[in-house]
Amino acid sequence: MKRFIVQIMFPITTAMIWGSSFVMQSNSADVIEAMTFNAMRSIVAFFTLLLLIPIFAHFNKGEKPVLSVEEKKKNRKVLIWGGFCCGTALALACNLQQMGMVAGASAGKTSFITTLYVVLVPICGLFLKKKIPASVWVGVMVAVAGLYCLCIKEDFTIVFSDFLVLLCAFAYALQILVIDHFAPHTDGVQLSCVQFFFTAIWSLIGMFIFENPNWSAIMSCMGDILYVGIFSSGVAYTLQILAQKDSANPTMVSLLLSLESVFGVLSGAIFLHERMTGKEYLGCVLMLVAVVLAQLPSPKKKTAAAE
Repeated sequence: MKRFIVQIMFPITTAMIWGSSFVMQSNSADVIEAMTFNAMRSIVAFFTLLLLIPIFAHFNKGEKPVLSVEEKKKNRKVLIWGGFCCGTALALACNLQQMGMVAGASAGKTSFITTLYVVLVPICGLFLKKKIPASVWVGVMVAVAGLYCLCIKEDFTIVFSDFLVLLCAFAYALQILVIDHFAPHTDGVQLSCVQFFFTAIWSLIGMFIFENPNWSAIMSCMGDILYVGIFSSGVAYTLQILAQKDSANPTMVSLLLSLESVFGVLSGAIFLHERMTGKEYLGCVLMLVAVVLAQLPSPKKKTAAAE
């Protein structure tokens, strides 16, 4: 039962929280500007994770090896540098996403286009000389077809808001690759905390340079900011770590997490009364299929796992 909760329910709950957060982002997009929203949510996420660090440290006390002074200094450097790199990539990603929603992208379409990062990650892996399974390439072609149905209008143009969200998917792919590089060398919750610290710094700088923050407007969106900051960034990230840490089947966890896009569309339809055309719904289905194909293990991996 415990394994079922950790490996199945945790990632599904994470996907549900991430998907529903698009509604909060869409609500706030009508009131405050993108970098202002992300600066506030990142500050909330930073303090949420700051409170979670001692809790995780307490439960993992017996699992961590005793480190020397030099090893602690080295780990601290990796944590700060990794947090800076991850936070910079995340700031770029989440601000592009929120700018797209401010420009008019719906919660449903934003969630599905953002999910394209699952396909983009292995493609970016080519530059790191990683082999790409045939199923991923099929997924890429299906994703392109889905993106066409979602974003391309009759005159074969992409709406500016959709283009911003598409750039956000590339930025999220970069952020995932950076995390993949640093996460094995440091504590995951601490890395996330430092990541949100730098995300907040970058967003605050952009907010004061390019936007006109209004405190009364920020306070009117505080409910949305707290939900996204605490649950989407704090609770959901923690559940994701627990699921991936104890899972013997990371492919299943990744597939369940990718349901974020489905919950995003459902949340947009239920809470924002968003309606999409038949062509756009077809695009959603195709992109979900692409996500599934990108996560399927190759036949060689299946054979190795069976052995």
